[in-house]
Amino acid sequence: MKKHIFLLLLSGILYLPNVFAQRPGYWQQRAEYIMDIDFDVEKHRFKGKQKLIYYNNSPDELDRVFYHLYFNAFQPGSMMDVRSRTIMDPDPRVRDRIAKLKADEIGYHKILSLKQNGKPLNYEVVGTVLEVQLAEPIKPGKKAVFEMEFESQVPVQIRRSGRNNAEGIAYSMTQWYPKMAEYDEQGWHAHPYIGREFYGVWGSFDVTIHIDSSYVVAATGVLQNPQEIGHGYEDKNQALKRPKGNKLHWHFKAENVHDFAWAADPDYQHTTAQVPGGPTLHFFFQADANQSGNWDKLPGYMIEAFQIMNREFGQYPYPVFSFVQGGDGGMEYPMLTLIVGRGSLDRLVGVATHEFIHNWYYGILGTNEALYPWMDEGFTSFAEDYVFDKIMGIHSPNPFKSSYDSYFRLVQYGLQEPLSTHADHYNTNMAYSIASYSMGAIFLRQLSYIIGEEAFRKGMLDYFNTWKFKHPTPNDFIRIMEKASGLELDWYKEYWIYSTKHIDYAIDKVVSKGTKTEITLRRVKEMPMPIDLHVTLASGEKHIFHIPLQIMRGAKKGNTQNYHVEADWGWVYPTYTFEIPFPIDNIRQIVIDPEEYMADIDRSNNAYPADSSLDARGR
Repeated sequence: MKKHIFLLLLSGILYLPNVFAQRPGYWQQRAEYIMDIDFDVEKHRFKGKQKLIYYNNSPDELDRVFYHLYFNAFQPGSMMDVRSRTIMDPDPRVRDRIAKLKADEIGYHKILSLKQNGKPLNYEVVGTVLEVQLAEPIKPGKKAVFEMEFESQVPVQIRRSGRNNAEGIAYSMTQWYPKMAEYDEQGWHAHPYIGREFYGVWGSFDVTIHIDSSYVVAATGVLQNPQEIGHGYEDKNQALKRPKGNKLHWHFKAENVHDFAWAADPDYQHTTAQVPGGPTLHFFFQADANQSGNWDKLPGYMIEAFQIMNREFGQYPYPVFSFVQGGDGGMEYPMLTLIVGRGSLDRLVGVATHEFIHNWYYGILGTNEALYPWMDEGFTSFAEDYVFDKIMGIHSPNPFKSSYDSYFRLVQYGLQEPLSTHADHYNTNMAYSIASYSMGAIFLRQLSYIIGEEAFRKGMLDYFNTWKFKHPTPNDFIRIMEKASGLELDWYKEYWIYSTKHIDYAIDKVVSKGTKTEITLRRVKEMPMPIDLHVTLASGEKHIFHIPLQIMRGAKKGNTQNYHVEADWGWVYPTYTFEIPFPIDNIRQIVIDPEEYMADIDRSNNAYPADSSLDARGR
């Protein structure tokens, strides 16, 4: 069956509340947007008509709904403005820039009318949230049709969204429309927008954008009328110049997504590339961003990167993906990412890799980013480091080293907060960034150490295939990994996600016992972990002694010949003593976790002898 037909069938199935229940009682809402946007490039404003068919698949009767009005954040005195000026370590890209915006530079959404099933509704704008009292409740299993007219002004680009950014891109249109907030088993998630993460309702988008004919548009979804607009998606390196004045009508459709973004610029060039067995890739960029030829080289790297992701992390399900010069770092959206256009090739490839991988861990696995940013940013960072290392030919023994270094720095500064902290409520930007990106990546790297590479790779694919097009939680992920490994893993989630306890293991004593050697290990800090103890003999022969935690109820499988599983270590015991069948004078080195999978905050006590000339990997 062709992919686009499959997606249409799947979208129809999603009307039913429990068809894809992955746990008892699982359900999710659905929203179908039809929007018509009339854009004025002289005033940087647009008028919109939005028809939203909202399906209440929950067991609850809803008597009110909430919309996000993200553009309202870009006004002096907004919560984003105040937060950006009062947090201890403000984002240097924001700081007090919102406070300095003039009336014709701010962003806003003005709701002109709103109806439910043809009946006018009462509503109130509260910052970046529209609170709506329904004319009649939406009963479980029923739907409602909302019709809205609104007017919006695009703010001067501050962060992610806006106009006329530093690289000269006219419009980066993200978080640009009144968007229904998500309602799930935890209730409504009508969070004010202060600059962090997003969470959206699964559904479809049918969007028509009327904009000056001199502009080229890139957007989420599949362009329905390429011939009508005369853009020529089949042409290479075309920046089609048209006179201003007339408007073209760009019509896009996207199925099984939870957001829609677009960008427009009169100087965009457009190229395409085909991933074998995968999507058509589109690239939109200005000519001056390609002076070094980096954008010409980018498609080759991205084709290889998509192939690795499809093979090892799950098959990308959509027919297209667009890399769009947006001029403000990088930000992910379904089927599209905005990325910085200039700079070195490494930077361009790195940003592009991170942002397109978000379509796995955000776009397809739609976690609540606000509650679990580490499942979005962290999982993406893990896959990015893995993929970037391969496509750039680096072959690092530890592609994830920078994540560990960032985590150690956070601990040293005393700024660590639990990963369970809501994204908006971290005390510092540093704590949020390192927790979400670095500690989230370490979570996966350590998990592969705990359960073994084979079980880990199986679990990652099972996770994707089980929870794609849904809203997985930390418990859902852990249960997948428990099934893949046969091990109990709730302890790992509790320690790494819900606490700030640290890992530190030491080789306490090594004592000769004739033809054997007695080794005593010590758990110095609070967080327990299974131990891989590597022993290198004088001959160079290597042995691994694996000490599982008792609370794992099992041990990972070894993939080397000299792999020995020892007795369990109960987590309450600070020390663990056992014997290995080699005399002490035949031992060259003993090392705890030489591959440095564990985020052990003090590696100085991990080796015997401590002053060995061998490096940490026993070489």
